[in-house]
Amino acid sequence: MIMKNENDPPMLKSYRDFNDAAENVLKLMSQFIHINTLFIAKNDLQTNTIVKVYNQDQVLLKEGSQLPFKETFCRLSVDQGREILVIPDITEYELTSGMKVTENLGGGSFIGIPIYYENGKNYGTICGLDNKPFEFTEKHIELFTTISSLLTFVLELEQANNQIQNLSAPIVPITKGIAILPIIGDITQERYEIITKMALMSSERMDLSYLVIDLSGILRINDRIGSFIENIVNMLQLIGTTPVLTGIRPDLAMKVTEMSVKSFNDLIIESTLERALKRIGLYFTEQEVTVIN
Repeated sequence: MIMKNENDPPMLKSYRDFNDAAENVLKLMSQFIHINTLFIAKNDLQTNTIVKVYNQDQVLLKEGSQLPFKETFCRLSVDQGREILVIPDITEYELTSGMKVTENLGGGSFIGIPIYYENGKNYGTICGLDNKPFEFTEKHIELFTTISSLLTFVLELEQANNQIQNLSAPIVPITKGIAILPIIGDITQERYEIITKMALMSSERMDLSYLVIDLSGILRINDRIGSFIENIVNMLQLIGTTPVLTGIRPDLAMKVTEMSVKSFNDLIIESTLERALKRIGLYFTEQEVTVIN
């Protein structure tokens, strides 16, 4: 067991995605502004959805709750543009005094600022809400403004990571009904979920009879590899797509053998991509691709 010295620097926390980061951001903000409810909402200009919420005392909002966008304080914040909206008393503010939300709260205060993607498109808002008047300071305004910019950066990182994940396992169409899925890099739980979802959706959208999964680009063989292959094979078979495996190295073959995966008994497995394509009746000539049924 490794003992941590009190003088050691704090361990860095990693976040899985935007939602994970957002939850921790709200908890951190609650230490600096003692307004009852802090929340992040996402909107499509039609519906406002509470993505993450942190209630200190009373539960004023719940995660996942939705309202028509036009009936929310968030809409007023988005209308304000990049300038923060501060309302110390919602019963005295012209635009909120007659709103249903104000009536339900019975009074209170609001602060909000939009969260944007890098291209300027609005994601939603980060806000503070209370059912009693609250005195906002310049420090509070600076806090919300800074966190809004930080979350824009987190959104861009998440989008960039998703693009990288997709590029490392692209679905490559070969001819009608046949495509190749080359898997490159390490298989983490996150990548497993992305690759599986992409394989299933693409197989259905492209009406694939065969999906050739090339495993030669996998960097490291670990305990989850066999389960990953078995699961994706089973799911493809369930939707009517025949999986074909190729590029299985000796170390991967040993791992699969150790697991005694029954799904592999009747599976098409070839050492190379060329042999796999020929096995399903696909032949290449210098001028064209020929499919032999």
